[in-house]
Amino acid sequence: MSVWLIMLGMGIVTYLSRLSLIASIGRISVPPVMQRALRFVPPAVLTAIIFPELLRPGGNLDLSLGNLRLAAGIVAVVVAWRSKNVLLTIAVGMAALWILMALTLR
Repeated sequence: MSVWLIMLGMGIVTYLSRLSLIASIGRISVPPVMQRALRFVPPAVLTAIIFPELLRPGGNLDLSLGNLRLAAGIVAVVVAWRSKNVLLTIAVGMAALWILMALTLR
């Protein structure tokens, strides 16, 4: 029960902290320098999430051809570069990983 209360409490705290920023839009002006800097937050966060999974599967650095996640990630990068389509990139990257995994199991 205490775990559920903690989760509920943290959900409320998260909701209120985000609501406070949304409610203050229009009253507070963000300097142009900060606006330019904030544009780099999503790519930085995605990079911090994705690169460890691609380069360190299992916790060890693996840049070999046997790293299926890295190979699928390279395929996804090429698709992203050529198509500029996020959903297509995710779909092709996942399909590439699944195909590579299926091929190595045989």
